[in-house]
Amino acid sequence: MSALVRLLKSRRFGPLFATQFLGAFNDNIYKNAIVILIAYRLGAESGLPAHLLVTLAAGIFILPFFLLSATAGELADREDKARLIRWVKLAEIVIMALGGVAFWLADVWLLLAVLFLMGVHSAFFGPLKYGILPDHVGRDDLVPANGLIEASTFIAIIGGTLLGGILVLEAGGLRLVPGLCVLVAIIGYMASRSIPAALPQAEGGKLSGNIFVASGRILRASFRDPAIRMSILAISWFWFVGASWLAQVPNLAKGTFAADETVAVLFLVLFAVGIAVGSLLAAGILRGRVRVGFAAVSAGALGVLSLGLPWAMGLVPAGSADLRSAAEFLAAPGGGIVAVLLTLVAVAGGAFAVPLYALIQTRAPDGERARVIAALNIVNAAAMVLSAVASAVALALGATVAEILMAAGATGLLVMLLLWRASRAA
Repeated sequence: MSALVRLLKSRRFGPLFATQFLGAFNDNIYKNAIVILIAYRLGAESGLPAHLLVTLAAGIFILPFFLLSATAGELADREDKARLIRWVKLAEIVIMALGGVAFWLADVWLLLAVLFLMGVHSAFFGPLKYGILPDHVGRDDLVPANGLIEASTFIAIIGGTLLGGILVLEAGGLRLVPGLCVLVAIIGYMASRSIPAALPQAEGGKLSGNIFVASGRILRASFRDPAIRMSILAISWFWFVGASWLAQVPNLAKGTFAADETVAVLFLVLFAVGIAVGSLLAAGILRGRVRVGFAAVSAGALGVLSLGLPWAMGLVPAGSADLRSAAEFLAAPGGGIVAVLLTLVAVAGGAFAVPLYALIQTRAPDGERARVIAALNIVNAAAMVLSAVASAVALALGATVAEILMAAGATGLLVMLLLWRASRAA
């Protein structure tokens, strides 16, 4: 724990930590505020089905990761990453100000356009925040630094999601949400000004003019190293499972347990806390060591725990016509067991990715590190899209939510075997 506190107090990590946390928090405040606003108000007013617009919003935010990650990685390797971070944070202020106009006009298409710009912002920031870490923290600090970033990222995702959804439907919410987003963006920019310079690691030159060729090139280059390829695919599996589970939270709460929105919030909080605890546990247990075997054990634990989910859910009695509250759910037979099991799954997931991020950062050549992170972001985005498609197909074929969650999580047993084999061969 002392190493984590020392890192947070360090000028080489503390400002970056604050900057990335505020950025993720802001993304999710804005994104979920739009989703809730479309679902409950603007969808009907636009004349288009709300579920179609909500799906479009999810796709619009993730599209820039496919289109621009390669360019972002090239740029990050060739320029001072700290200076680029400040430019990205300045752009965030402008984007959030445009978001304020979109909320004021209550224009669904302008809101979606701003959401696309937020996706662009995030696509450029990803290679910078992970690429700059080895420039500012020693090798022994990479694991705890990644643990802190992963823990804070999921807290920011869940916290921003909940806050955006709550505030936008309040009286004055259309002014409150964009005002808060602009304020958070300004604070994030101020934090970024304290990030020390990080000298360019690659030679300059023209950026690739063809984003598709550039994406293919960085993917091929990143996949040449077997250890990096394995880590990219494993981390993307983590995002596949995480996206699958988080997307099913409303269905799990209302459809499976006959519970109200407070139970959905409870599940989201348990996921965030569990992943944060798992990330910090990984940092504490590994003590700076990069161990693929630790990730293998974490994947196996996630798989075993997922297999127990249908059993735990079967302990909860059927609900009545009135939806259960969070307190009633926890008091029901089996409710506490389900809550503990979901938390433990999240802990295992949080512990899983930390050493793999550190492995990528230590294995990637200094002049290509940001491009490798960009390749990871492309594959992560594909994994999240695949999770949505797979879940939709499974539901259409009659699968239950419990079966979807169990199947997604149980793949951790296969990942465990593959990673364990790789760790033995290393």
